[in-house]
Amino acid sequence: MDKDFNTQHVGRVGSLAGRTALVAGATRGAGRALAVELGRAGATVYVTGRTTRERASEVGRTTETIDETAELVTAVGGTGIAVPTDHLDADQVRVLVERIDCEQGRLDILVNDLWGGEHLLVDSVFGKKSWETPLADGLRILELGVRSHVITAALALPLLIRSDAPLHVEVTDGTAVSNRRYRENLYYDLAKNAPIRIAFGLGEELAEYGGTAVAVTPGFLRSEQMLSHFGVTEENWRDAVAQEPDFAIAESPYYLARAVAALATDPGRAARWNGKSASSAELARTYGVRDVDGSRPDAWGYFEDVRYGGKDGSPDDYR
Repeated sequence: MDKDFNTQHVGRVGSLAGRTALVAGATRGAGRALAVELGRAGATVYVTGRTTRERASEVGRTTETIDETAELVTAVGGTGIAVPTDHLDADQVRVLVERIDCEQGRLDILVNDLWGGEHLLVDSVFGKKSWETPLADGLRILELGVRSHVITAALALPLLIRSDAPLHVEVTDGTAVSNRRYRENLYYDLAKNAPIRIAFGLGEELAEYGGTAVAVTPGFLRSEQMLSHFGVTEENWRDAVAQEPDFAIAESPYYLARAVAALATDPGRAARWNGKSASSAELARTYGVRDVDGSRPDAWGYFEDVRYGGKDGSPDDYR
């Protein structure tokens, strides 16, 4: 990407002024950061999820809410609007889309960051064959990671294609290249590969509207849940490296979010990204953005070369 683009667009306040975004699954993690960074660029951002200050989802965390996410969006210069929504309920999604149409008359950016299945992984997925995974848990993973995305896309795209530059972002775990390896369990593999195919298919369908559909992935994400898992905070996250050496390559949720916000301001994004999948590191290199600590971690490059490829190296070589 040329320097002129970086100078004029990356992080420019107001570059998405007048644009409307929906970040589906914005309670925490990458979704929250994506909503904030789109807001920082001036967008009106509808943030959805199931956890509010009054009610928690099955994830069971009350420490992050969509109400707080919306407030963070507004605090950085955007307009954050929290709408409690279960994206597995088609009627709720229809009401959401109708509200956006009524209040804004447009939808320019749709981010599908729906998931919420971490609580199922440790006991039901990791280290288990598919037939050892309780069927109800496996099917719930597919509902949370696939069906919710399909419902949201199906009901929001008729509004999105009215934009002069529709952008559909599918958030998953892994790129098409990294996910050519089996993702430990059939249900998890399907849930994390499906968004890549959704972006590929929608890229074909959105092309005639001048639209862009792209699948994006963070690397080893320092989400609120991951930090809690290791018993650390964003301030002392490196203390967790003693427990998990690969955590040294971890990135904050804002790394991917900054890169996607830059992509959203790129007038040539369709030619570069439509139908493709990209990592936070690849997008960061393209748009000249860095993580909150000034680094540019490439977790998937590290895993490919060192963890799986046997190359000599350390996480520090990939920051």
